[in-house]
Amino acid sequence: MSLIHWEPLKELNTLRQQMNRLFDEIMHPESTQGIFPKMDNLAWNPAIELKETDQDIILKIQVPGIDAKDLDIQVSENAVAIAGEYEEEKTSDTKGYYRSEFSYGKFQRIVPLPVNVKQEQVAANIKDGIVTLTIPKAEKSPRNVVKVDLSVQEKAREAMAEERLHQEHLQANMQERATEELARNNTEHIDEAARAAMVEKRLHQEHLEETMHTRAAKEVGIDPVAK
Repeated sequence: MSLIHWEPLKELNTLRQQMNRLFDEIMHPESTQGIFPKMDNLAWNPAIELKETDQDIILKIQVPGIDAKDLDIQVSENAVAIAGEYEEEKTSDTKGYYRSEFSYGKFQRIVPLPVNVKQEQVAANIKDGIVTLTIPKAEKSPRNVVKVDLSVQEKAREAMAEERLHQEHLQANMQERATEELARNNTEHIDEAARAAMVEKRLHQEHLEETMHTRAAKEVGIDPVAK
């Protein structure tokens, strides 16, 4: 007996194939032969017992006459799938038989679980034709309910809009101040240049006046140095 994780899509495909075979057998009964008419590939469902305790889910499955090696059990977080084959005893002696209700052939059954389980921690045993699976229940995830307050969201949007306008106002003020500072700096630079030009012009004027005075003194025979 092997325990592996269940692949739901794979099991659904298997189930569909079995249903197709069943339909073919019903529509073509002439293919059934023998003293006891039966459908060779008809899947039969073993009986189960499902129990829930405080900590575990306990699943019992009746599989009389089937060896553990012929069973395939797959466990997911919310279901158990069991498959196997009950081989028919081969005999050519049919004398004296009036009726047989024994079920033979392959079988498969999927058992939904009432709660989610920890499939990695499943424990299994088989005794007297009964498979017992003990699977710890998974912790229930809390279902938090969140109340939506539209007024709070509206206030948040208004606050964001107000903050955006405030930031735009601050940015405009900073740009205006930067423009004024630049203009003031240019004005101070222009005033300084004007003052320097006026000083230079005044010195040049004084130099011209002194030169003219010297020339005039020489023309009238007066020594400017002696003066």
